[in-house]
Amino acid sequence: MKSKTFKITDNILASQGQRFLNAVIDSLFIYILVLSAGTTIVLIAEATNNFAVSAWVENLSGVEIMGYGLLIMFLYYFLTEVYFSRTLAKLITHTIVVKSDGSKPTIKMIFIRTLSRFIIFEALSYLGAISRGWHDSLSGTYVVRKKKLAKSKYYFQHPEEFGRVE
Repeated sequence: MKSKTFKITDNILASQGQRFLNAVIDSLFIYILVLSAGTTIVLIAEATNNFAVSAWVENLSGVEIMGYGLLIMFLYYFLTEVYFSRTLAKLITHTIVVKSDGSKPTIKMIFIRTLSRFIIFEALSYLGAISRGWHDSLSGTYVVRKKKLAKSKYYFQHPEEFGRVE
């Protein structure tokens, strides 16, 4: 007899509202990180009398700030999803990034997922009926509701328990 493998189903995917909230919250965290990094560098530079570094940071062009912001964005998504399978926003909304079988994604999958966020118009990929963006489909990952995932996996492993009163 062939053993069955758990598969993610549409009913446990994060809603479009949760995905939108994740994007807004993560954007705020990234903005705070960019400001904090710049402020920290200036404060340390001035405390060590390195006014050249302080002046350099204070005189960055908009393009340079955007470049550093994109680097911080990459590191934020990559590191949080590699180590925790979720960003701070996903922690708040009780969602998590998983593979199609509900397990933790590989580093390669998270790397592809993170790079895919930089595709122009990637945000428009959510306009479909299913709430999966290009960074999900290109990396083979899913954002799901953590409690629903746990419950679905439990009933998959213990089908005799399905329908019992708790």
